[in-house]
Amino acid sequence: MTSIVQITTLLLLQLLISTLMISFPFSTQGFGITIEDEAAQQQLLGLNFGKEKLTHFRIYWHDLVSGPTPSAIQVVAPPRKSPTSFGMVRMIDNPLTESPLLSSNLVGRAQGLYASACQKDVGLLMVMNFAFIQGKYNGSGITVLGRNMVMTEVREMPIIGGTGLFRLARGFVQARTHTFDAPSAIVQYHCFVFHY
Repeated sequence: MTSIVQITTLLLLQLLISTLMISFPFSTQGFGITIEDEAAQQQLLGLNFGKEKLTHFRIYWHDLVSGPTPSAIQVVAPPRKSPTSFGMVRMIDNPLTESPLLSSNLVGRAQGLYASACQKDVGLLMVMNFAFIQGKYNGSGITVLGRNMVMTEVREMPIIGGTGLFRLARGFVQARTHTFDAPSAIVQYHCFVFHY
């Protein structure tokens, strides 16, 4: 009885693989395949490659490191005294809002980490996803990874990818400190996202 189930499963698997080979023209490269047909790519990824868009939005990032419900928690302390806190790492789940007021419309969360990565200046390595929860971008997100020289008026960091409506995203963000009341901060982010 078991061998009949195994044979049936094997035949169904072979049928599925054959169907995929017919549906998507590809070339094999070891463990991966390259899908060469644009229509097959669009069908597989659910994209329309012919219509790349640029989306711009402005949001406010709230870094709350103290109080009853902090959104940024230090997970690694600086290994020694340093004026720049070199070596410090904080995990974040920061609110993203439409205006500088924390009570304004919550549009998403900035989730990830930042680390003090500069010995002579206040410079952070930012690794975060902007996960959106409102409107047509609900469930979509962008990934920001870059250097944030905090004392510079405008800091630019790359968008290296995205999910949902921002699948295959690229672009950049510009960060401007709105208010800094140590140890908390509100930063305005202008996001420029190319996506399909």
